[in-house]
Amino acid sequence: MDQHEWLAKQFEGNRDHLRAVAYRMLGSSHEAEDAVQESWLRLSRSDAGSIENLSGWLTTVVARVCLDMLRSRSSRREQSLDIPETPQRVGRGEDRKSPEYEALMADSVGVALSCSKPWLPAERVAFVLHDMFDASFEDIAPILGRSAAAARQLASRARRRVQGASAARESNLTRQRKVVDAFLAASRNGDFDALLAVLDPGVVLHADRLAVDMSAARASQGAPKVTTEMRGASVVAETFKGRAGAAQPALVNGAVGLVWAPGGKPGVVFALTISCSKITAIDLIADPEHIRQLEVAILRD
Repeated sequence: MDQHEWLAKQFEGNRDHLRAVAYRMLGSSHEAEDAVQESWLRLSRSDAGSIENLSGWLTTVVARVCLDMLRSRSSRREQSLDIPETPQRVGRGEDRKSPEYEALMADSVGVALSCSKPWLPAERVAFVLHDMFDASFEDIAPILGRSAAAARQLASRARRRVQGASAARESNLTRQRKVVDAFLAASRNGDFDALLAVLDPGVVLHADRLAVDMSAARASQGAPKVTTEMRGASVVAETFKGRAGAAQPALVNGAVGLVWAPGGKPGVVFALTISCSKITAIDLIADPEHIRQLEVAILRD
């Protein structure tokens, strides 16, 4: 095994951890993958032989990449659009938080990142690295270009935001269900205007390869064809007009979405991102392996 192959193997062993870190900072699985890929590029261009702690080095790199992405997003006044995921907690194992705190984090981060006042990039990085991945403030400080004390204050401010979001979670799910029910009814009835009413003007639809292939098969019967990425309320509304008849409301990783489940087994998952009573993103997931990694529970009326 040459050095490049060895390095690639070591990187793959850290990929899940890096993706978990990046996702919790960025709130977007697509942007998280971009950040992880950039960390690989930086590793491949570095003098790997001089790196004593590869996992720690990669975590630092992906955190800095995410910080740059957050600052760029903030300058453009953009928000990330994606589905909530259950966080992976990977760290040194020191100062583990209580199970109640873990549950609070899992339930509340997605809420805090949605309709609330935008987080400062440094707040999010400090909070995610310390509270969810056990990094010390001494390690976080150089990433942010701040002192350890300043990093601690940033994390504390973010923590208060998340704790406040926990109280809003139940009512937030109720609001999500109303939006999803309205979307489903409009889709089944072929009501284009009603679909536009629940879709954010900048809504983004992502579909995996299998979902695209399934759509192509139905397109021969006159159904709209789904592509890997589609943007804009009009395009997405036209795609779903008269469709989703067999879909059912479901909890997808703790957020309200839809699922097509023939025989009770999920075949296609519609993971929805809902912000301020509008659907801002839709992920169509048909790959069985990906679906098995999701927590999907059909909601009954």
